Amino acid sequence: MSIIPTLREVITDAEKKHIAVGHFNISNLEGLWAIFRAAKSLNLPVIVGLSEGERDFVGVRQAVALVKSIREEYQYPIFINADHTYTVERVKEAIDAGFDAVIFDGAKLSLDENIAKTKECVDYARASGRDVLVEAEVGYIGTSSKVLDAIPEGVKFDDTTLTTPEQAERFVKETGVDLFAPAVGNMHGMLRNAPEPRLDIPRIRKVRAAAGVPLVLHGGSGTSDEDFRDAIKAGISLVHINTEIRVAFVKSLASYLTAHPDEVAPYKVMKEPTEAMQKVIEARLKLFSGL
Repeated sequence: MSIIPTLREVITDAEKKHIAVGHFNISNLEGLWAIFRAAKSLNLPVIVGLSEGERDFVGVRQAVALVKSIREEYQYPIFINADHTYTVERVKEAIDAGFDAVIFDGAKLSLDENIAKTKECVDYARASGRDVLVEAEVGYIGTSSKVLDAIPEGVKFDDTTLTTPEQAERFVKETGVDLFAPAVGNMHGMLRNAPEPRLDIPRIRKVRAAAGVPLVLHGGSGTSDEDFRDAIKAGISLVHINTEIRVAFVKSLASYLTAHPDEVAPYKVMKEPTEAMQKVIEARLKLFSGL
Protein backbone atom coordinates (compact mmCIF):
# COMPACT_ATOMS: atom_id res chain seq x y z
CA MET A 1 0.00 0.00 0.00
CA SER A 2 1.41 3.39 -0.97
CA ILE A 3 1.74 6.16 1.58
CA ILE A 4 -0.48 9.11 0.73
CA PRO A 5 1.11 12.47 1.56
CA THR A 6 -0.80 14.82 3.82
CA LEU A 7 -2.34 18.00 2.44
CA ARG A 8 0.26 20.02 4.32
CA GLU A 9 3.03 17.99 2.64
CA VAL A 10 1.42 18.44 -0.78
CA ILE A 11 1.31 22.23 -0.41
CA THR A 12 4.86 22.37 0.97
CA ASP A 13 6.07 20.37 -2.03
CA ALA A 14 4.25 22.71 -4.43
CA GLU A 15 5.96 25.70 -2.83
CA LYS A 16 9.36 24.11 -3.25
CA LYS A 17 8.66 23.40 -6.92
CA HIS A 18 7.12 26.85 -7.55
CA ILE A 19 3.88 25.31 -8.78
CA ALA A 20 0.33 25.45 -7.42
CA VAL A 21 -2.17 22.84 -6.24
CA GLY A 22 -5.56 22.96 -7.97
CA HIS A 23 -8.71 23.39 -5.87
CA PHE A 24 -12.03 22.74 -7.63
CA ASN A 25 -15.54 22.98 -6.22
CA ILE A 26 -18.33 20.43 -6.52
CA SER A 27 -22.09 20.47 -6.12
CA ASN A 28 -22.69 16.84 -7.12
CA LEU A 29 -21.09 13.45 -7.65
CA GLU A 30 -20.40 14.21 -11.32
CA GLY A 31 -18.15 17.09 -10.29
CA LEU A 32 -16.21 14.85 -7.93
CA TRP A 33 -15.58 12.23 -10.62
CA ALA A 34 -14.53 14.95 -13.06
CA ILE A 35 -11.97 16.29 -10.58
CA PHE A 36 -10.60 12.89 -9.63
CA ARG A 37 -10.32 11.61 -13.20
CA ALA A 38 -8.61 14.81 -14.34
CA ALA A 39 -6.09 14.69 -11.49
CA LYS A 40 -5.44 10.97 -11.86
CA SER A 41 -4.86 11.29 -15.63
CA LEU A 42 -2.03 13.73 -14.82
CA ASN A 43 -0.90 12.04 -11.60
CA LEU A 44 -1.35 15.25 -9.61
CA PRO A 45 -2.75 15.81 -6.12
CA VAL A 46 -5.98 17.77 -5.98
CA ILE A 47 -8.35 19.47 -3.55
CA VAL A 48 -12.14 19.24 -3.69
CA GLY A 49 -13.92 22.25 -2.25
CA LEU A 50 -17.49 22.83 -1.10
CA SER A 51 -18.86 26.20 -0.08
CA GLU A 52 -21.55 26.48 2.59
CA GLY A 53 -24.26 26.25 -0.06
CA GLU A 54 -22.60 23.31 -1.79
CA ARG A 55 -22.19 21.51 1.54
CA ASP A 56 -25.84 22.07 2.35
CA PHE A 57 -26.79 20.52 -0.98
CA VAL A 58 -24.40 17.53 -0.96
CA GLY A 59 -24.36 16.95 2.79
CA VAL A 60 -21.48 17.89 5.11
CA ARG A 61 -20.54 14.39 6.27
CA GLN A 62 -21.61 12.84 2.99
CA ALA A 63 -19.11 15.00 1.08
CA VAL A 64 -16.31 13.87 3.38
CA ALA A 65 -17.31 10.23 2.97
CA LEU A 66 -17.32 10.52 -0.83
CA VAL A 67 -13.86 12.09 -1.06
CA LYS A 68 -12.34 9.77 1.54
CA SER A 69 -13.78 6.72 -0.22
CA ILE A 70 -11.88 7.68 -3.39
CA ARG A 71 -8.71 8.46 -1.44
CA GLU A 72 -8.79 5.09 0.29
CA GLU A 73 -9.86 2.97 -2.68
CA TYR A 74 -7.30 4.42 -5.08
CA GLN A 75 -4.67 5.39 -2.49
CA TYR A 76 -4.68 8.81 -4.07
CA PRO A 77 -3.87 12.31 -2.72
CA ILE A 78 -7.32 13.86 -3.07
CA PHE A 79 -8.41 16.14 -0.23
CA ILE A 80 -11.54 17.98 0.89
CA ASN A 81 -11.81 21.61 1.91
CA ALA A 82 -14.68 23.53 3.51
CA ASP A 83 -14.58 26.53 1.21
CA HIS A 84 -15.84 30.02 2.18
CA THR A 85 -17.33 29.55 5.64
CA TYR A 86 -18.76 32.65 7.28
CA THR A 87 -19.28 31.59 10.90
CA VAL A 88 -17.08 29.95 13.49
CA GLU A 89 -19.86 27.45 14.18
CA ARG A 90 -19.87 26.18 10.60
CA VAL A 91 -16.07 25.94 10.60
CA LYS A 92 -16.30 23.75 13.70
CA GLU A 93 -19.01 21.67 12.00
CA ALA A 94 -16.68 20.98 9.04
CA ILE A 95 -13.74 20.11 11.30
CA ASP A 96 -15.91 17.71 13.31
CA ALA A 97 -17.14 16.11 10.07
CA GLY A 98 -13.59 15.29 8.96
CA PHE A 99 -12.64 17.96 6.43
CA ASP A 100 -8.90 18.18 5.71
CA ALA A 101 -8.99 21.98 5.54
CA VAL A 102 -11.37 24.83 6.34
CA ILE A 103 -11.67 28.46 5.32
CA PHE A 104 -13.03 31.10 7.63
CA ASP A 105 -14.10 33.99 5.42
CA GLY A 106 -14.13 37.14 7.51
CA ALA A 107 -13.21 39.43 4.62
CA LYS A 108 -16.26 41.64 5.24
CA LEU A 109 -15.45 42.03 8.94
CA SER A 110 -13.10 44.57 10.50
CA LEU A 111 -9.51 43.34 10.63
CA ASP A 112 -9.66 43.02 14.42
CA GLU A 113 -12.86 40.95 14.32
CA ASN A 114 -11.53 38.83 11.46
CA ILE A 115 -8.39 38.10 13.48
CA ALA A 116 -10.35 37.19 16.64
CA LYS A 117 -12.73 34.80 14.89
CA THR A 118 -9.99 33.23 12.76
CA LYS A 119 -7.93 32.62 15.91
CA GLU A 120 -10.91 30.80 17.42
CA CYS A 121 -11.09 28.57 14.32
CA VAL A 122 -7.35 27.85 14.46
CA ASP A 123 -7.52 26.94 18.15
CA TYR A 124 -10.41 24.55 17.48
CA ALA A 125 -8.57 22.91 14.59
CA ARG A 126 -5.44 22.42 16.69
CA ALA A 127 -7.50 20.76 19.42
CA SER A 128 -9.21 18.38 16.97
CA GLY A 129 -6.51 15.72 17.10
CA ARG A 130 -6.04 15.92 13.32
CA ASP A 131 -3.82 18.13 11.16
CA VAL A 132 -6.61 20.33 9.80
CA LEU A 133 -5.32 23.26 7.76
CA VAL A 134 -6.99 26.60 8.42
CA GLU A 135 -7.15 29.35 5.82
CA ALA A 136 -8.48 32.87 6.17
CA GLU A 137 -8.84 35.98 4.02
CA VAL A 138 -8.09 39.67 4.16
CA GLY A 139 -9.52 41.91 1.43
CA TYR A 140 -12.92 41.67 -0.24
CA ILE A 141 -13.22 39.94 -3.65
CA GLY A 142 -16.98 39.28 -3.82
CA THR A 143 -18.86 36.10 -2.97
CA SER A 144 -20.63 34.67 -6.03
CA SER A 145 -19.13 32.01 -8.32
CA LYS A 146 -21.21 32.91 -11.37
CA VAL A 147 -21.08 34.82 -14.64
CA LEU A 148 -21.36 38.55 -13.93
CA ASP A 149 -22.28 41.60 -15.99
CA ALA A 150 -20.08 43.88 -13.89
CA ILE A 151 -17.46 43.87 -11.13
CA PRO A 152 -19.27 43.06 -7.84
CA GLU A 153 -20.28 45.96 -5.61
CA GLY A 154 -17.65 46.62 -2.97
CA VAL A 155 -14.81 45.08 -4.97
CA LYS A 156 -12.18 47.71 -5.76
CA PHE A 157 -8.66 47.30 -7.00
CA ASP A 158 -6.80 49.74 -4.76
CA ASP A 159 -5.46 49.87 -1.22
CA THR A 160 -8.96 50.35 0.22
CA THR A 161 -9.73 46.66 -0.44
CA LEU A 162 -6.52 45.01 -1.67
CA THR A 163 -4.41 43.26 0.95
CA THR A 164 -1.28 45.03 2.15
CA PRO A 165 1.90 43.25 3.31
CA GLU A 166 1.46 44.86 6.74
CA GLN A 167 -2.03 43.39 7.11
CA ALA A 168 -0.80 39.96 6.02
CA GLU A 169 2.07 39.95 8.49
CA ARG A 170 -0.11 41.00 11.43
CA PHE A 171 -2.93 38.64 10.50
CA VAL A 172 -0.80 35.50 10.24
CA LYS A 173 1.21 36.36 13.34
CA GLU A 174 -1.89 36.90 15.50
CA THR A 175 -4.01 34.01 14.18
CA GLY A 176 -1.53 31.24 13.37
CA VAL A 177 -3.31 30.33 10.12
CA ASP A 178 -1.71 27.77 7.82
CA LEU A 179 -2.81 29.41 4.55
CA PHE A 180 -3.55 33.01 3.65
CA ALA A 181 -5.85 34.29 0.90
CA PRO A 182 -5.18 37.90 -0.12
CA ALA A 183 -7.08 40.27 -2.37
CA VAL A 184 -4.58 41.00 -5.15
CA GLY A 185 -6.76 41.99 -8.10
CA ASN A 186 -8.71 38.70 -8.12
CA MET A 187 -12.49 38.40 -7.79
CA HIS A 188 -15.11 35.71 -7.56
CA GLY A 189 -17.07 34.91 -10.67
CA MET A 190 -16.39 35.68 -14.34
CA LEU A 191 -17.26 38.79 -16.31
CA ARG A 192 -19.60 38.10 -19.22
CA ASN A 193 -18.38 40.66 -21.75
CA ALA A 194 -15.09 41.98 -20.43
CA PRO A 195 -11.63 40.66 -19.58
CA GLU A 196 -10.87 39.89 -15.97
CA PRO A 197 -8.93 42.53 -14.00
CA ARG A 198 -5.19 41.90 -14.00
CA LEU A 199 -3.56 40.43 -10.91
CA ASP A 200 -1.15 42.63 -8.95
CA ILE A 201 1.94 40.42 -9.20
CA PRO A 202 4.33 42.71 -7.23
CA ARG A 203 1.75 42.81 -4.43
CA ILE A 204 1.57 38.99 -4.36
CA ARG A 205 5.34 38.83 -3.98
CA LYS A 206 5.36 41.34 -1.10
CA VAL A 207 2.38 39.75 0.67
CA ARG A 208 3.97 36.29 0.47
CA ALA A 209 7.20 37.58 1.99
CA ALA A 210 5.32 39.31 4.80
CA ALA A 211 2.84 36.51 5.51
CA GLY A 212 5.39 33.72 5.78
CA VAL A 213 2.80 31.05 4.88
CA PRO A 214 1.55 29.71 1.51
CA LEU A 215 -0.84 31.98 -0.37
CA VAL A 216 -4.16 30.96 -1.93
CA LEU A 217 -5.69 32.61 -5.00
CA HIS A 218 -9.48 32.69 -4.97
CA GLY A 219 -11.63 33.76 -7.89
CA GLY A 220 -9.33 32.15 -10.43
CA SER A 221 -11.99 31.56 -13.09
CA GLY A 222 -11.41 33.76 -16.12
CA THR A 223 -7.88 34.78 -15.14
CA SER A 224 -5.38 34.78 -18.01
CA ASP A 225 -2.79 32.02 -18.29
CA GLU A 226 -0.03 34.64 -18.14
CA ASP A 227 -1.33 36.07 -14.86
CA PHE A 228 -1.64 32.57 -13.40
CA ARG A 229 1.96 31.71 -14.27
CA ASP A 230 3.28 34.99 -12.90
CA ALA A 231 1.17 34.73 -9.74
CA ILE A 232 2.42 31.22 -9.03
CA LYS A 233 6.03 32.32 -9.53
CA ALA A 234 5.38 35.23 -7.15
CA GLY A 235 4.11 33.01 -4.33
CA ILE A 236 0.66 31.55 -4.98
CA SER A 237 0.64 27.87 -3.99
CA LEU A 238 -3.04 27.00 -4.30
CA VAL A 239 -5.61 28.16 -6.87
CA HIS A 240 -9.42 27.95 -6.58
CA ILE A 241 -11.58 27.37 -9.66
CA ASN A 242 -15.37 27.09 -9.59
CA THR A 243 -17.26 29.28 -12.07
CA GLU A 244 -15.44 27.83 -15.10
CA ILE A 245 -16.51 24.33 -14.12
CA ARG A 246 -20.11 25.39 -13.57
CA VAL A 247 -20.22 27.08 -16.97
CA ALA A 248 -18.81 23.98 -18.70
CA PHE A 249 -21.33 21.75 -16.90
CA VAL A 250 -24.40 23.87 -17.66
CA LYS A 251 -23.48 24.51 -21.31
CA SER A 252 -22.84 20.83 -21.97
CA LEU A 253 -25.98 19.77 -20.12
CA ALA A 254 -28.15 22.24 -22.07
CA SER A 255 -26.64 21.09 -25.35
CA TYR A 256 -27.19 17.41 -24.53
CA LEU A 257 -30.80 17.91 -23.46
CA THR A 258 -31.54 19.90 -26.60
CA ALA A 259 -30.09 17.13 -28.76
CA HIS A 260 -31.68 14.30 -26.74
CA PRO A 261 -35.06 15.56 -25.48
CA ASP A 262 -36.38 12.05 -24.83
CA GLU A 263 -33.45 10.79 -22.76
CA VAL A 264 -34.44 10.31 -19.11
CA ALA A 265 -31.60 8.17 -17.69
CA PRO A 266 -29.54 10.53 -15.47
CA TYR A 267 -26.32 8.56 -15.92
CA LYS A 268 -26.60 9.01 -19.69
CA VAL A 269 -27.57 12.67 -19.45
CA MET A 270 -24.64 13.43 -17.14
CA LYS A 271 -21.88 11.70 -19.12
CA GLU A 272 -21.05 14.58 -21.47
CA PRO A 273 -21.33 17.33 -18.81
CA THR A 274 -18.96 15.34 -16.59
CA GLU A 275 -16.47 15.02 -19.44
CA ALA A 276 -16.80 18.75 -20.14
CA MET A 277 -15.87 19.56 -16.53
CA GLN A 278 -12.98 17.13 -16.64
CA LYS A 279 -11.49 18.88 -19.70
CA VAL A 280 -11.58 22.25 -17.96
CA ILE A 281 -9.98 20.81 -14.81
CA GLU A 282 -7.25 19.00 -16.75
CA ALA A 283 -6.31 22.20 -18.58
CA ARG A 284 -6.08 24.15 -15.33
CA LEU A 285 -4.09 21.45 -13.55
CA LYS A 286 -1.58 21.39 -16.41
CA LEU A 287 -1.18 25.15 -16.21
CA PHE A 288 -0.82 25.26 -12.41
CA SER A 289 1.77 22.47 -12.39
CA GLY A 290 3.78 23.70 -15.37
CA LEU A 291 3.05 20.66 -17.53
